[in-house]
Amino acid sequence: MSKTHPVISFSLVLIFSLGLSFFTHTVLLQNMGLPKEGNLIALSYLVNGALVTVIYIALFIFRHKLKNQIGFLFIAGSLLKLICFFLLFYPAYKEDGEMDSMEFAAFFVPYCISLVIETIFMVKMLKKLD
Repeated sequence: MSKTHPVISFSLVLIFSLGLSFFTHTVLLQNMGLPKEGNLIALSYLVNGALVTVIYIALFIFRHKLKNQIGFLFIAGSLLKLICFFLLFYPAYKEDGEMDSMEFAAFFVPYCISLVIETIFMVKMLKKLD
């Protein structure tokens, strides 16, 4: 029986987790009487998912060549995600002069879920390098 390629496994876990989280997140918003499409929530899930996928694939490709720098590159990937937040989402969230908890959650829920999954898969990848 053949093993699933790590990038495929990562992508499937990420898509399932973010999809389930998005569904849960929007249902909770709707149950609270809030607009479920507000705060750029769909874009936030898509951007976080796309960025973490690109970062993981890049780290996977260069895992042997840049073995000693992989931790720094992982941190650089997190910095890239935060830069995207400040360029794409922060201006829209601060339009009214403040960023409320719903706006904060719209970005940081998928960010945190993606970060946890990315970290787990990075640890697995690094363990195989030794």
